[in-house]
Amino acid sequence: MSGLITPADRIIAAIEIAVKHGGHDGEHHKAWVIDQMVRALAGDRYDELVRAACMGVDGPETYRWDVGIAP
Repeated sequence: MSGLITPADRIIAAIEIAVKHGGHDGEHHKAWVIDQMVRALAGDRYDELVRAACMGVDGPETYRWDVGIAP
């Protein structure tokens, strides 16, 4: 996604990903769908959001972020 994207555009893109790919079986595919939805919603803040999601009491790698496998 590039250019001037509105919050509504981001929401629509995330919903389209969920509808198109959310029905695939397998944890690795579900993780991919979630990752793609977060990418659509977060835009340029994706990397920052993932870093924050992984941060915990044991440092920057307390938790892991699974990008999954495309269906």
